[in-house]
Amino acid sequence: MGGTADKQPNAQLNSWFVRSGWSKGELARQVNRRARQLGAHHVSTDTSRVRRWLDGEQPREPIPRILSELFSERFGCVVPVEDLGLRSAHQTPAGGDVDLPWAGPQTVEMISEFSRSDLMLGRRGFLGTSLALSAGPALIEPMQRWLVPTSPAGFTAPPAAPRGGSRPSRLSEQELQLLESTTTMFREWDNQCGGGLRRKAVVGQLHEVTDLLQEAHPEPVARRLYRVTADLAALAGWMSYDVGLQPTAQKYLVLALHAAKEAGDRPLGAFILSSMSRQMIHLDRPDDALELIHLAQYGSRDTASATTQAMLHALEARAYANMGQVNKCHRAVRAAEDTFTESRPAEDPGWISFFNEAELHAENAHSYRDLAYVAGRSPAYASLAHPVMEKAVEGFSSDNIHQRAYALNLVGLATVHLLQREPEQAAHFTEEAMTVAKRVRSERVNTRIRKTTGTAVRDFGDVPAVVRLAERLSVELPEVAETA
Repeated sequence: MGGTADKQPNAQLNSWFVRSGWSKGELARQVNRRARQLGAHHVSTDTSRVRRWLDGEQPREPIPRILSELFSERFGCVVPVEDLGLRSAHQTPAGGDVDLPWAGPQTVEMISEFSRSDLMLGRRGFLGTSLALSAGPALIEPMQRWLVPTSPAGFTAPPAAPRGGSRPSRLSEQELQLLESTTTMFREWDNQCGGGLRRKAVVGQLHEVTDLLQEAHPEPVARRLYRVTADLAALAGWMSYDVGLQPTAQKYLVLALHAAKEAGDRPLGAFILSSMSRQMIHLDRPDDALELIHLAQYGSRDTASATTQAMLHALEARAYANMGQVNKCHRAVRAAEDTFTESRPAEDPGWISFFNEAELHAENAHSYRDLAYVAGRSPAYASLAHPVMEKAVEGFSSDNIHQRAYALNLVGLATVHLLQREPEQAAHFTEEAMTVAKRVRSERVNTRIRKTTGTAVRDFGDVPAVVRLAERLSVELPEVAETA
């Protein structure tokens, strides 16, 4: 790690260290303990090493990240590596913000700390910028550990009750049901209003549930609490994605997958992986999206409902489409359609209720639309997408709950019309989407409307309907600063 000659003391690190009240030996022990949790067994820190850091030596990864986490936890706020006067690698091989210990107590602690930091700092924009997105092997390899059981039963028990008798949980069945129904209510609000309106309420509820998980409960109660935690964290991640906070979204989804593992709920874990896959498609990383979907399919092959399996096939098709793999895309579309015929909505968990027939049409239509773009704006694939996208729009038009999906598919239909060189129809459906967008707080919807309008102006800027669309956009949905 080099000597300290010609180096100036690290005033920033010294300031945080003094305020922490830790001794050098205590900080060294905490660094070593956190390194073992991360699997970095080569890290062996002592008081002399801590002294050299304070004197100005720059430690190698993962030390800067570990110090950032320790001071963040100590002070209850995000303390970025840069604020410690340390340099951090752009992306650590171990997976950066997503390579976390797969153990129940650590999962609860990390969700509690992250949600608290989000509530405290997210409004000022600090949280999203203090994180980095992970992708490629740095993302996929840590997620593969979802399949490895943490114990023979695949469950890490919560803290045991004191000896002298088995004390029942202080949570009643009615209270547990209320927690579960509240999550369902939040999900309906998200579908109807977008992620921007209720995100902080979901994060607050998530933080409260992690407080409950730090108490002793019988295993069945603990599993249900972990399931609620996973569901809420997944929803917080999805809402963060919807408003453009991409690194924050990824961190919540990763933490949700950890909680789903503790709940022993493979189908819920597969659903969370599918949300991560959608994010990778959005970020133009279809290879990563496909890896995540295959991991979800493998991990839930014997436990997921037909509806969940159909959704996974549909997302597999999206990934293949964006990779330009035509035959595999077609096969996945057919698999989604065939599997969906076996759906039994009454038996499905609440988190998959969004995947109805209209959503199936929407996913498959977007797969064909994406193929058209990858194939150089192919009219053949656009013609395949058109009738399926129309079915999706028709299905959502009478649905008062899934308003965001309705807006997104109106935009999708507009893009198909652009591919077919029909600018008037494209402008019409984009304007309809703009009307719905005014009822939905979703930066994802707004961004797609802006992008589609920009394409229309670029290709058909002299068409009166397109001119009117651009004028309306400038008034109702002006460009905003990027939030991701």
